Amino acid sequence: QVQLVESGGGSVQAGGSLRLACAASRYPESRYSTYSTYCLAWFRQAPGKKREGVAAIGVDGSTDYADSVKGRCTISKDNAKKTLYLEIDNLKPEDTAMYYCASSGNCLSLVDSDYRAWGQGTQVTVSA
Repeated sequence: QVQLVESGGGSVQAGGSLRLACAASRYPESRYSTYSTYCLAWFRQAPGKKREGVAAIGVDGSTDYADSVKGRCTISKDNAKKTLYLEIDNLKPEDTAMYYCASSGNCLSLVDSDYRAWGQGTQVTVSA
């Protein structure tokens, strides 16, 4: 079973930056299926709100972002390290949430029901 572990969260002031990481292990790999062939995404959930998609990356490196983070966010991955990243710049208090990485879903989807594997999350808190 795929295991995803997020890290990099913390408490920052508005205007700051964070780089989140999501390390993957126990990926079911075969001749035709490796980490590089999986579609990955970042989601977040603030207290009292529904989980929302933040950014997604496809097999070919194409990306998609939620309107709320466009221009401030960069999703990337290192296939050799089996690690997914999310860099968020110019953080705002409304970015405060638990951030989750997700795998094994429809490429570039920002819909959480499209993904099967999830990490435990890393907390991001932004103060004004």
